[in-house]
Amino acid sequence: MKEVVLGIDVGTSSVKAIAVDKQGSVVAVAKEELNIYHDFPGYSEQDPDEWFEAAASCVKQLRQDEAMAEYVIKGLSFSGQMHGLVLLNEVLELLRRAILWNDTRSSEQCKQIINQLGNYVLGNPVLEGFTLTKLLWVKEHEPKNWEQAHVFMLPKDYVRFKFTNQINMEYSDGSSTLLLDPVTNEWSKETGECFGMKDIYPELVPSTAKVGHITASLARELGLEDDVAVFAGGGDNACGAVGAGVMNANETLCSIGTSGVVLSCETEEDKTMYHNIHMFKHAKMHMSYAMGVTLAAGDSLSWLKRTVFPNLDFAEIVDLAAQSQPGSNGLLFAPYLSGERTPHGDANIRGSFIGLSGMHTEADMARAVLEGITFSLYDSIAYLRETGKNISEIVAIGGGAQSEFWLQLQADIFNADIKSLRNSEGPSMGAAMIAAYGLGWFESLEACVDQFIEYGAVYHPNTERHQRYQEFYKLYQQVYPQTKDITKGLLELTRKH
Repeated sequence: MKEVVLGIDVGTSSVKAIAVDKQGSVVAVAKEELNIYHDFPGYSEQDPDEWFEAAASCVKQLRQDEAMAEYVIKGLSFSGQMHGLVLLNEVLELLRRAILWNDTRSSEQCKQIINQLGNYVLGNPVLEGFTLTKLLWVKEHEPKNWEQAHVFMLPKDYVRFKFTNQINMEYSDGSSTLLLDPVTNEWSKETGECFGMKDIYPELVPSTAKVGHITASLARELGLEDDVAVFAGGGDNACGAVGAGVMNANETLCSIGTSGVVLSCETEEDKTMYHNIHMFKHAKMHMSYAMGVTLAAGDSLSWLKRTVFPNLDFAEIVDLAAQSQPGSNGLLFAPYLSGERTPHGDANIRGSFIGLSGMHTEADMARAVLEGITFSLYDSIAYLRETGKNISEIVAIGGGAQSEFWLQLQADIFNADIKSLRNSEGPSMGAAMIAAYGLGWFESLEACVDQFIEYGAVYHPNTERHQRYQEFYKLYQQVYPQTKDITKGLLELTRKH
């Protein structure tokens, strides 16, 4: 029998699993949609058991796929949405639904941390998305749950626990909690103690560590052998970087999914960035990455489809945008539908069209949304360049990499070569590569990249268009300071009623 590894990505909107052979070919793919609960404004939660059930269903689908008839599954690993808080009690039962990365209820807890420790903690900005703020919210608002809390973990860690009965967290996700010391690679329990945190920390392991095997009962249920090895994996962005071959200093990734990310690799483990640029651990040992985040990137395009173009698919909306021109005939869009992370770190800012008039067409609106998303990501690139980083080539993955028009738009706005992947599976491919390396199929992650990753077309920036976009970008930069008080006031009025 030929061998495959599985990469399972626990996303926000879905769980995706792929089976990959030793040549790096994707043999089969499975996907399960997920529910999200928004019980109150700013709340965003999911049921962790739904993640597990979806992941198990995906594995079962892969095993039953006709293309898998000649293959045996030897190992698997996970990638997952970052920051989300999962709490278990002493008998390892869930205490509540998970509080997700895009949940903004913990603004008061952010203020408490900033007042005591400053705007940056352990190399990262203090923002609602990070796990420490969620822990403190539970401590303050749900004392019964806090009293019973025995261990916390992040989304993919819970699914891995359900697969193996082993509890741990790897460094890339650990670094996204505001509780990991980037120098010692250990939990900074002193930071937690500043706010009355008790000792509920999971064991830390490298991304490539073998943490166990699928339990015998689950293996029987899924139709697997009982010796399937399980490896720790990584946060979705760390795994996305592995799956795109972005693992060395200054190599840069742009990923546009529900959120949007610009990620650039760093060798300095304890470097602090500013302007709400994050510093997280890479899945590759002894590497970190600097990252900027747009909270509603692809989500802005989904909103446009849902509310303005319900009868068009995403490809048709992008084709429509191509019928307009750079600058969308004087229309700007700020993609702050869920607040914003980089550079503003403002949970209360909201999106807007600026310059809308009766002359604007559907094509202008579609292009303005794509340009606004890309301008927001350009904010991160501009700040990273200010720190001295040389960003001249960027690997593109995610929804923003599915369109030649949008890839060229990124090249023109970013003023960098945009490199596509011939077959982009995103974080699930990175997770599969971690499993392949963990099993000893390759001597290094770089060797795995050489075998698994094939690059496609490269999109070069047009100097004239970049200069034109720079004029609109300077106006775009004024949208946040000019609208933040207005949108905050609107949000407050809405909450009152």
